[in-house]
Amino acid sequence: MDFAKEGDESSGQESLQVFKKLQKELELMERQVLLSEEVDPNNAILSINSGAGGTESCDWADMLLRMIVRWCESKKFKVLQMDLQQGDVAGIKSATLLIQGNYAYGLLKGESGVHRLVRVSPFDSGGRRHTSFASIFVSPEIDDTIEIDIKDKDIRIDVFRAGGAGGQSVNTTDSAVRITHMPSGIVVNCQNERSQLQNKAQAFKVLRSRLYDLEMEKKKLESDKLEASKGEIGWGSQIRSYVLHPYKLVKDHRTNFESGNPDKVLDGDLDPFMDAFLRWKATKDV
Repeated sequence: MDFAKEGDESSGQESLQVFKKLQKELELMERQVLLSEEVDPNNAILSINSGAGGTESCDWADMLLRMIVRWCESKKFKVLQMDLQQGDVAGIKSATLLIQGNYAYGLLKGESGVHRLVRVSPFDSGGRRHTSFASIFVSPEIDDTIEIDIKDKDIRIDVFRAGGAGGQSVNTTDSAVRITHMPSGIVVNCQNERSQLQNKAQAFKVLRSRLYDLEMEKKKLESDKLEASKGEIGWGSQIRSYVLHPYKLVKDHRTNFESGNPDKVLDGDLDPFMDAFLRWKATKDV
């Protein structure tokens, strides 16, 4: 900047451009360090499940689905809906998405865990405050270069009638597929494709990703890190709270990062939380 003051206007503009270029390169190098794990560049398979609480939790799960989709849209990531189970009254019971984009898994992995909502319920005629829970689970899409051994005797494949709104043939044939992996207890569904064969292939893709993620957790256990990881992604403790009443606050309980604008966060403004998580994780891994 001192150089810019001493020179003419054109040299000042040139020095500002050089500064911005260096700043951008520094940010890129920093991000590469934070996203240096083997599967960070991969696409992500993201599942959302409502917790106990009926309609309240189903509505909260639907809000989280919208939040994730809006964030993906801001990144120009492609979102493919692989499975969606509607709630009985409102919202969703569960959803599975394939998110395609550069470093989709690396950026989204910090969303894994239980998300807690505190608000005045729109479903409560008495206007009382309710607390709802829903979980997000993120795993990397695994390509064929990583071998995942799935034995035929370890799986059960069920077919059922696909559901959902706006149906054509996909909603009138037994095209949906559910695969249960008995040793791990992992169950995956896919009903988005029009043929049973396509749904089966997509379901196997999700299963391979889940098994890979499970294997990574086992390796963390060997290095005495799994207990901390379970605290982050388990169904018993929230990683983030979204308070809409009596005050407005979103707080990540791992990094202590906060935002006083939950509406903006729920509209997909997740970058500050993701950046804080990556920096926090980097210090934990040291």
